[in-house]
Amino acid sequence: MGLRPVWGSMEAPPPAVDAHVRGIASFAKSSPIVSIPAGWFLMGTNRQDHKRHSFETQYDNTEFPQRRIWLDTYQIDQYEVSLGEFLRFLFETGRPVSPELRALIWHLISVHFVPDQVLSPWPALYMTWEVAYAFCLNQGKRLPSEAEWEKAARGTTGKIFPWGEYDPSQEIAVFGQYHAHEIPLVANVDSFPEGKSEWGIYHLSGNIAEWTNDWLGSDYYPIMPERNPPGPKMGRYKVVRGGSWKSLPVMLRTATRGGAFPRDRSATIGFRCAQNSH
Repeated sequence: MGLRPVWGSMEAPPPAVDAHVRGIASFAKSSPIVSIPAGWFLMGTNRQDHKRHSFETQYDNTEFPQRRIWLDTYQIDQYEVSLGEFLRFLFETGRPVSPELRALIWHLISVHFVPDQVLSPWPALYMTWEVAYAFCLNQGKRLPSEAEWEKAARGTTGKIFPWGEYDPSQEIAVFGQYHAHEIPLVANVDSFPEGKSEWGIYHLSGNIAEWTNDWLGSDYYPIMPERNPPGPKMGRYKVVRGGSWKSLPVMLRTATRGGAFPRDRSATIGFRCAQNSH
């Protein structure tokens, strides 16, 4: 989980924060849905130890080997779930807003004077895997499998980044940011159109890393089925993909894998939802 941010170590926010939390939720807008056609795509990376490290080479040995994988048609959110959507879900289902998120919202409003409507299109953050899973279920959706996430990001030609082969820059993705008080330096979920994927999906690299449905299996790729792989049956970490506003560029690769404890709540992890095609 890392060090607790400076704003999170202060006393609990006053009840006045609740009006702003509800205000942020009132500006919520749902994401459009993108249909990903059935077909093959390249998942993973072929081992290249003879080359100097580059974005074309593996991040670690969990990416081996590169496989040709078939996925049936499915749908995935064009945008990451927004903070407004997430807070509206918490209210509608009687779930509490996490202490970290309440403290962050109060800090942004009381110290930085950020309006509710400006925070609403931020990506949702500070939720466990279970809460992300519950959100998608509530919407009649689900979390994407790791394979679905990678196909949405890579397209059909095995792109290194969602936008293609050229290196990340601050004009196309949100990454490599730092704030002394650990305030998330994120962008609106519908921003940075230059960084969208082949199917027009936003922020699959950077901004906020994303929970997927799968357990992280370090040795899963060699044995996964070639059609609609469901992920390992058990594990310790849930797969997190895409890198965040804090990440180094290598974490923005479409094949780079990461993971987190399902109970973690982080300023760097959010999610988007997927669903079977009707």
